[in-house]
Amino acid sequence: MAYGAVPAPGLPAPGERGSIRLADRVLERIAARAAAEALADQLPDDGADPDRIDSPRAKASQGRHGVSIRVGLDLPYPLDLAAVTRAVHHRVTERVVQLAGSEDPRVALVVERLVPAAPSGRLR
Repeated sequence: MAYGAVPAPGLPAPGERGSIRLADRVLERIAARAAAEALADQLPDDGADPDRIDSPRAKASQGRHGVSIRVGLDLPYPLDLAAVTRAVHHRVTERVVQLAGSEDPRVALVVERLVPAAPSGRLR
């Protein structure tokens, strides 16, 4: 049994009891929250204005081949994109497996917008 579940006496095996399919919006919320947490851990405090950066957006779908999740990100610029996206991808995958029980979710990250740091001082 996965995740430390203890079988209750008299219940049939998990495969014989049926299955649960989570709504796509549940997977989307899990993915968006996980991405936001990863970004909070990864982004520097002295970057772009947080009001100019939108929260991560997720879109999920389920089919015969499992779960697919697309996460759209706004990131400050300049930034180590590879390190940040690697951390976000890992966190989203980990949370979807942990909370939704998905075996091997396909997670695609799309950097939709790079937000430059707000200019300091006067503009000419």
